[in-house]
Amino acid sequence: MTDAKQVKLKPGDTIGILGGGQLGRMLAMAAARLGLRCQVFSPDPDSPAFDVVLNATCAEYADVEALELFASDVDVITYEFENVPSAAAMVLDARRPVLPNRKILETTQDRLAEKDFVTRLGIGTAAYADVTSVASLREAIVRIGLPAVLKTRRFGYDGKGQAIIREGDDIAKVWTSLATKSAILEAFIPYEREISVIAARSASGQVECFDVTENEHRDHILKISRAPAPIPDALAEEARSIAGKIASALDYVGVLAVEMFVLANGSGPKVLVNEIAPRVHNSGHWTLDGASVSQFEQHIRAIAGWPLGKPVRHGDIVTMTNLIGEEINDYEKWLTVPGATIHIYGKGAPRPGRKMGHVTEVQPKGK
Repeated sequence: MTDAKQVKLKPGDTIGILGGGQLGRMLAMAAARLGLRCQVFSPDPDSPAFDVVLNATCAEYADVEALELFASDVDVITYEFENVPSAAAMVLDARRPVLPNRKILETTQDRLAEKDFVTRLGIGTAAYADVTSVASLREAIVRIGLPAVLKTRRFGYDGKGQAIIREGDDIAKVWTSLATKSAILEAFIPYEREISVIAARSASGQVECFDVTENEHRDHILKISRAPAPIPDALAEEARSIAGKIASALDYVGVLAVEMFVLANGSGPKVLVNEIAPRVHNSGHWTLDGASVSQFEQHIRAIAGWPLGKPVRHGDIVTMTNLIGEEINDYEKWLTVPGATIHIYGKGAPRPGRKMGHVTEVQPKGK
């Protein structure tokens, strides 16, 4: 493995991106503005990121020859999704620097390993337990109580791979429906609001966090993000500190998101970490138009060995609204909204639950 501190790209160099979705697309666009080229590797021939790069590799992640040729064409490799197959990451890591380090994926791809890691740092999470069978699920419920959330340890996003268990539910049926042999049971958190922190860390250890963002989900899919979150300054500082601590403990290079719950209790609100996303994140899309440097540019800067920017928010409040499924067909209505900017991802036909684009709205300061 190459030491991340040795990576120092110059304009004209090439970044390899694993994954061809909208995050890869926006990473490539941010890199282009800085004079850096990108090459995208994705098994999906309809990848929207292919539209914005000169060179792309359409092959399976198990295709070792394609991976080797891809690595030979780039100077550093990054990824837009966290479920990069470990075998593919190993092949690439033997030939080019992979940032963030592939070892981080071993922690973040497994919900139990991730929770254990955060707990060892002395950071609060929901109570949780390892579950491998109906019997162990029943034991976990006795310890944690109901309601609780059962999640697969690996994969799963936008509400997939999880189920809420309530009093009276058929435990065996819930376990069978998840179709897994390794899961984690988490206590259900009666939170006041959901927030996230987008943090960037350079190889030199510099950490820059964006404003804490409040997130609203509909049908388990992020719908709206607002920055800054309406929470006390001290709580926002605590949330940023937690994200920075996690990034430093991982020796992370790039952008990551830390999703958290804000709890309201007798002694005042506090935060618990829900999940870590080792990549640029949907809740950071507001930074594209609402900050002096976007999460995508910060990630490119970090993996290129360039100094990070100091994010300055534009306007008093910035709102990001996801356009999901058929909502993208109403894109024209956003074109005349003052302060709004629309981003269309260039995907195929709209499908229910599919993120097709987003809109950012910047509220000018003092209004």
